[in-house]
Amino acid sequence: MPGSLLSVRGLSKEFGGVKAIQSVDMDLVEGVVTALVGPNGAGKTTLFNLICGHISPDAGEVQLAGRPIRGERPHTIARLGIARSFQDLRLFGRMSVRDNVLSALEPTAWLWQPGGRRAARARLHKTEAALERTGLSALAGARAVDLSYAETKFLSLARILVTEARIWLLDEPASGLDPVSRARFVALLKEAVAAGVTVCLIEHNLDIVTELADRIAFLDRGRKLAEGEPAAILRDPELIGIYFGEPRR
Repeated sequence: MPGSLLSVRGLSKEFGGVKAIQSVDMDLVEGVVTALVGPNGAGKTTLFNLICGHISPDAGEVQLAGRPIRGERPHTIARLGIARSFQDLRLFGRMSVRDNVLSALEPTAWLWQPGGRRAARARLHKTEAALERTGLSALAGARAVDLSYAETKFLSLARILVTEARIWLLDEPASGLDPVSRARFVALLKEAVAAGVTVCLIEHNLDIVTELADRIAFLDRGRKLAEGEPAAILRDPELIGIYFGEPRR
């Protein structure tokens, strides 16, 4: 697809005979927000795990800007510019908010990395900027474990923001947010996309999907059933029936 930054072709994965992902094709186009939509168990998170190298596909290819990345280790893929969030957030609970964000700058955050004080100041400046953009500056010294639920969500987003990744893969980033926090999240994501970030998000809140997404890829039982503009996908009665678990004919 013209403008495709990430290309997935024929991606498949089985777990003990269960076909979790079945020959999925998908493109993430530069500067476009794509939403992965489908019922629970559709394979959405598994697709993220395959793209990021957390699990190995049985078949298919993944390319980043024309470079094959299938088989690369997760940290290598992250350094190439693909950042992701997890449903369970995976924060360092006993570390401060600031140090959680600094840790996302690995490998440049380690003490023995070159650059000395100048590089350390640059890392800290990036970290403080990410905290300010996510509204966490006043909590920089607090432990992650002491944050509210919404604050942990924004901390997870700050860890992605600080990496300056070109692609964000967000797994239910707005789930459980109160209306005010949800509005902040939507504004922040729109700001990032306007700055050139390409986003793919898994989201069950269809209001957020329609507000943010330029395209929807609809998955069910590991297959991509449809892809297109949100208005067209969300008015398809068969797809909506699958999404809400209505009995199939």
